[in-house]
Amino acid sequence: MSNKQYNVPLIIRGQIITDPDFEFGGRRGGVTFHTPDVAKHIGQLTLSAPSKMADLYSLSLDEILDFLADLGQRLRFDSNAHLREAFSLSCVTSGLSESILRYQYENIPFFFSRDEMAMMVERSCGANYLEGWVAQPGGMPGVSARVRAFGSRAVHVIAGNAPIVSILTVIRNAFTRSDCIIKTPSNDPLTATALARTMIDMAPEHPLVKHLSVAYWKGGDTTVERAIYDPRKIEKIIAWGGFDSVKHVTQYLQPGIDLITQDPKLSSTIIGKEAFADDTTLRSVATRLALDVGAQNQEGCVNARVIYVESGTDAAGIERANKLGSLTFDALQKLPPHLSTPHKAFDMNLKSEIDGARMNDDEYRVFGGRTNEGAIIVSQDDAPVDFSRQLGCRVGNIVPLDDLQNAIRSVNAYTQTIGIFPETLKEKLRDQLAFQGAQRLVSLGGAATVQHNMEKQDAIEPVRRMVKWVTEEYADGALFEAIAEANPDIKAVGM
Repeated sequence: MSNKQYNVPLIIRGQIITDPDFEFGGRRGGVTFHTPDVAKHIGQLTLSAPSKMADLYSLSLDEILDFLADLGQRLRFDSNAHLREAFSLSCVTSGLSESILRYQYENIPFFFSRDEMAMMVERSCGANYLEGWVAQPGGMPGVSARVRAFGSRAVHVIAGNAPIVSILTVIRNAFTRSDCIIKTPSNDPLTATALARTMIDMAPEHPLVKHLSVAYWKGGDTTVERAIYDPRKIEKIIAWGGFDSVKHVTQYLQPGIDLITQDPKLSSTIIGKEAFADDTTLRSVATRLALDVGAQNQEGCVNARVIYVESGTDAAGIERANKLGSLTFDALQKLPPHLSTPHKAFDMNLKSEIDGARMNDDEYRVFGGRTNEGAIIVSQDDAPVDFSRQLGCRVGNIVPLDDLQNAIRSVNAYTQTIGIFPETLKEKLRDQLAFQGAQRLVSLGGAATVQHNMEKQDAIEPVRRMVKWVTEEYADGALFEAIAEANPDIKAVGM
């Protein structure tokens, strides 16, 4: 534990405010941080008039990407003091171990590579729609239409389980030419701030700097939230995080505010009988499964938790499932430290549940779980543990099945990623899983390799939702005169 006190400044459009008005505790204790009182600065925080976004349109998309690429060069962990301070605080407050965090902070410049960002633009909105008015095919004869994607005024309530959330938010806000207030979380209050401060160091008067604010306030502070969540001041709320935080935001919704949720999800695994073809295949499956369970210490919604296995439920089938459990636990312990380590803040309630399961060997076989090393719990029948929603800290539950339809029926709207083995099974089940609510199907082992430039998440395209799609139509006035005169040769669709 650290007793160090940190200062989390308020960033408002290039201005850095450091008044230590309030003291808050980091989510995992042992550390405190001071912040300014956001309520004192509400008038500056929101954009006073939407027309003030015009300066963003003095920039070409190439100029925006050039700025971001230059920013990436300044976000080198070994030379950026702001990032090193964010890393130091995250080492205490995050569920990720120091080795995992260091790897992620050292790789921040990758996300600001020009090629990576250009792909992100094309796969989300398309550069042509961000740069100008794009003619649309079809429609009513005599009427033409053009569409352009415009930025919006938004509040981003971000999650703190990994630095990538702050990175994506800053990049997306910039290339969509939006005005952004980032509300930071208590388990990572400094990464977004570090990005904003580096932008200020680069060019304090740059339009992208003038349309980025970063603030920490305690969720539920109605003085702040009632003033900000007003359709005269913002148009979008992009909310990441847990069930309670997303539900909390909904109380402020009204006409004129669009809520885009990256809400809490659970992920799982489906493994076909082919895994048990021979020992070599089973060991490969166990290694890949360990990666899906353990990557990023199972802090992400993409991580596997309940693993459905077509092993059979007779004595031989249960033994096959137990062998997979043993091999997976062994592989979990061998994952490289930049990807996964024993959890530094193991959930003690979960530990109690694991200890209870260990005592009930007729129903469960537990591999590991003695301290903080993680565990694989193998159900000795076809039902998950009754605490499956608590699984975390590198703990997975293998459930043996005779029929994979039981696994399919377990999928619902809260299911995000499903790792599947073999590939032929993925092709066989993908439509059924989609009907049930699954949002992402991956090869076993690929759960944590999220392709951010694909811009698909939780079955939506968040960037397309972030912007406003404005349509401009043109027709000769004579066409409307003919419609008004009820000319039978004119088909006025929709009138």
